[in-house]
Amino acid sequence: MSATASPDPRTARQTRLTILLACVGVFAAYLPVVGVSTSLPVIQRALDASTVELQWVTDAFILPTAALLLTCGVLGERYGRKKVYLAGLGVFCAGSLLCLVATDVVPVCVGQALAGVGAAALLPSTLALISHVCPDHGKRARAIALWTASLGLGLTLGPVINGLIADHLSWRWIFLPAVVIGLVVVLAGAFLLEETRSSRTQHLDVPGQLLAIVAITGLVYGVIEGGSTGWASAKALVAFAVSAAGFLAFVLVELRSAGPMLDLRMFRSGAFSGAAFVMAVTLFAQVGLVFAVSEYFGLVHHASTLDIGVRLLALNGVTVLLAPFVGRLMNRVGPGLVLFAGLVTAALGAFGVCLFHAGSGTGPVVLIIAVLGLGIALAIAPITTIAINSLPRELAGTAGAANSTLRQIGSALGPAVFGAVLTARTLAALPGHLAASGLAPADQGHVSGLVSHVGIQAGAFLHLDTPATTGQAMSAYGASFTDALHVCALISGIALLVAAAVAATLIGLRKAAPAPAPAATAPAAALTPEH
Repeated sequence: MSATASPDPRTARQTRLTILLACVGVFAAYLPVVGVSTSLPVIQRALDASTVELQWVTDAFILPTAALLLTCGVLGERYGRKKVYLAGLGVFCAGSLLCLVATDVVPVCVGQALAGVGAAALLPSTLALISHVCPDHGKRARAIALWTASLGLGLTLGPVINGLIADHLSWRWIFLPAVVIGLVVVLAGAFLLEETRSSRTQHLDVPGQLLAIVAITGLVYGVIEGGSTGWASAKALVAFAVSAAGFLAFVLVELRSAGPMLDLRMFRSGAFSGAAFVMAVTLFAQVGLVFAVSEYFGLVHHASTLDIGVRLLALNGVTVLLAPFVGRLMNRVGPGLVLFAGLVTAALGAFGVCLFHAGSGTGPVVLIIAVLGLGIALAIAPITTIAINSLPRELAGTAGAANSTLRQIGSALGPAVFGAVLTARTLAALPGHLAASGLAPADQGHVSGLVSHVGIQAGAFLHLDTPATTGQAMSAYGASFTDALHVCALISGIALLVAAAVAATLIGLRKAAPAPAPAATAPAAALTPEH
């Protein structure tokens, strides 16, 4: 299928099939992401896992995904996007299957890591497949909006499906839906997808690959350790030092390489650079605040896994519902303006979380979350569209990989930073609320000691001698936690406004023509991928 071929029914059918399989693939990859996070209390009870072990259940997925995205983007452009797509789904299914049969926390972490490797292959390959079959920027914007909606649908349904499964079956069955969907899509993709690859010569650039993995792994690991053991801990500081050295060496190697894995000239485009920054900051603000709000639901409202999933429908569900509208809106007024409006709306939703208190009703809480979800729904698809459209089509895989890498880095930074803020601010506010609670000094000391030792998770099993004193302690804890939640909301809202300012400055708000290809790229005739 050539990008210059005349439209015909077969071409249109192949385009629809490619978009469908790309969307279902990314849906399967994201189905367990939030679902597993909201199921952690159930997994902890079943496997008697420690807090550190439990943290690695989710971090084991994030780390390889972030580290291998750029590498997988290059592999897809060199060896074929279909091959990398199918391989990613296969590895993802293998990892989920290992989690399904695991009887200990270590195999679960290994399975999550394998699933993360598969997701690293899926994200850039699905975007590259869409970019290839949609050379027209308008059609591509609509397709990317559907891709974003599929990602959001996985994030939305994961907690609900996992909540239903956890309430009626063993925890391990939460991994079954991803395995089934993944295997079905592998079989369908093997027969229905057409192979494509970049027409320009892709070099593996082994030094660049290794340095990128070292740099990104060091950064994400440092954030994970900093959030759990302290930002000044030896492990965190060493990880950050390794990451900084790795990034510096990576830039030097890529600038001197004849065939770099990440062409740094891409960042000469203000639109691409702006989209890259906005993606990282937006995901940091969104995922971090959603983590904090989820903890609020579980620890202050004592909501079940299913209840948390249902409440979060107001966030990610909006992305799914608005996908067709966002695609058309981007074509009408331009993705820059839609992105700016989305970021400002999301910031308002984030600031609205400052209105939450320990006794907030479900209705007002869900309404504020829906405002945040509306803003994110308007922002995410334009960021990806701008990143892909600002570069020549032959760089779609690399641009998609860079975009997804920043998505994962922001997603990793958010929970770690916001978790540290929640813990520090809750501990700082707790003495004052305990003093005002009327509890005896001995009970106040017991509560403070428990929260200091266990962290914010102490709210899940905070009990004193009588129901009355337990209620007083829980009220003080809830008030302290919501004080900390308000700080997280302010951080998230300010970050989103900064992203909006950067978007307005580097990307612009007017509908712009596609950026021309750099002079150093292949001629237009050579941009058509091979089959």
